[in-house]
Amino acid sequence: MTAEGAVEFVQSYCIDCHVGEDAESGLDLEGFASAEDVASSIEAWNRIATRVHEGQMPPSDSEMPSQQSRSAFVRWIRDTIYQAVCDDGVQPGGPMLRRLNRTEYANTVRDLLGIPINAGHALPDDGAGGEGFDNAAETLFISPIYAEKYLDAARSAIGHALKDPDDRKRIITATPNDKRSPEQAAREVLAGFLPQAFRRPASTEEIDEYTQLFNQVYEEDQSYISAIEFTLVAAMVSPKFLFLFEQAAETDEPTLVSQYEMASRLSYFLWASMPDDELMRLAAQGKLHDDDVLEQQVARMLRSDVDRRGLRRGAKVREFATSFVEQWLGTRALGREFKPDKSVALKYDSELEGGMKYEPIFFFEDLLADNRSLLNLIDSDFTYVNRTLARHYMVKGEFREQPKKVELSEKDHRGGLLGMSAVLAVSSFPHRTSPVLRGKWVLETLLGTPPPPAPPNVPALEETGDAAQPSSLRERLEKHRSDPVCASCHQAMDPLGFGLENYDVLGRWRTVADGVAIDASGQLPSGETFNGPDELKGLLMDRKEQFMRNLTSKMLGYALARGLTNEDACVVESITRKLAEDDYKAQTLILEIVKSVPFRYKQGS
Repeated sequence: MTAEGAVEFVQSYCIDCHVGEDAESGLDLEGFASAEDVASSIEAWNRIATRVHEGQMPPSDSEMPSQQSRSAFVRWIRDTIYQAVCDDGVQPGGPMLRRLNRTEYANTVRDLLGIPINAGHALPDDGAGGEGFDNAAETLFISPIYAEKYLDAARSAIGHALKDPDDRKRIITATPNDKRSPEQAAREVLAGFLPQAFRRPASTEEIDEYTQLFNQVYEEDQSYISAIEFTLVAAMVSPKFLFLFEQAAETDEPTLVSQYEMASRLSYFLWASMPDDELMRLAAQGKLHDDDVLEQQVARMLRSDVDRRGLRRGAKVREFATSFVEQWLGTRALGREFKPDKSVALKYDSELEGGMKYEPIFFFEDLLADNRSLLNLIDSDFTYVNRTLARHYMVKGEFREQPKKVELSEKDHRGGLLGMSAVLAVSSFPHRTSPVLRGKWVLETLLGTPPPPAPPNVPALEETGDAAQPSSLRERLEKHRSDPVCASCHQAMDPLGFGLENYDVLGRWRTVADGVAIDASGQLPSGETFNGPDELKGLLMDRKEQFMRNLTSKMLGYALARGLTNEDACVVESITRKLAEDDYKAQTLILEIVKSVPFRYKQGS
């Protein structure tokens, strides 16, 4: 389609509703005449492309374009945006400067000191920012209450580590003797500890500074252990430990991040923790911008071995899987903001909740470690269950408390995210399912097309009917969306949610609800019809490009620890195309992000 064809499309199908001061949704398209108009209002045109692609525009009671014309218009918008933003090259963000979030802090202390405790348990929760994750730089500020909490956490962690003889020997690598003064011993300890804590070589000035602190404390009570412990605690409350800090570039051109900065970018992306010895060694050798080395390291860092009983144990990549999946899917809310009502969850206990929460995490870890297709997130022939979740799903096999991989058959009615209890629960009300919440979850979480907020003063859906009112949930929702104010959004959300009505609040399969047979059929604004979760998954497979674009956006935002810009959309588009060429392999997504300009470079001063 040409620009003239796009203008003609708008005049034919959009202008009746989108013109003048009273334009629908405040979108006035009367002046649209060229590609330059798209380039000057990218966010709005991205939304237009999505709504037209999904059949939400034009509305169903309007004249409809052919599917070929609709697809050509959407492609023209996206190509125009891509050219406008990307023709002059991708620009990276500025140097990273952010506090370690609660999870990263706990993992870093664990790996630095070698102690299996959660040192961050008393720290405040972190809020979400950026693309919806709690590692976003714009939300990771620090305040006096944090400083006090970090001091308490560091004292506790160091004290715990020094109680164990092996940990103590590994941390305090030198003690005073006839040939070595307390100051010399402390300097030797700090020369080994500070580079690990600061995740880069420590300068002579830094070692001198902390040695001087040691001397001041040692002069007071003449206890070497007390003084070195105090000094190590001081290092662990330093901004050099608590923050991921990158040096500003010396020119105004995009500059490669340093080798040690790259080591930290990799480790906090894929492990939510500090770099290990191998990453530090490769950084010292100047190899962490070599494509072959990056490919080897990504494969190593995503590794998760399976033991002889079929269990995955202790892989560091699980930290990444947990942090990303729980926040992307919203399943972190299970057991926190979302707790099922006892009337619908008589057998709900901690083991079932654990099985539900860990299913998508272990599933995603499997995709990463074994480099499977990311389309398994839409539909798959396997999942991970523990013994209680297996009973919940009525899946046969021998299971224990830890989740284990199980092959699925059609009669299991599972496969992919939409068959997972955690997803189905957090997109429900505590006492009943919600086609609206589930439909919104699909649009927002899987497709990246969240509906607009509900208008003010919309009456709540009646929970029960009477003799003169609709009694089934479907009938009550149909009445609710008969209001034109509600119809546009609900026509997109509700059908998707009804496709999942065979699952109850906790994701158990059912064919009847409240004595009425389940009707899991739906019709999308585009006119496409389906019945039940299997056919709904088929529709999502038809939208796999949109799903992958959204997943890539989320993953890139998580990796960069910030909100994405229009220029980042160039990277998203490029990676999405490469994913399609490589059968949507999970490690391809990770590697392409790691090799991208925003990940490897920082903007000049």
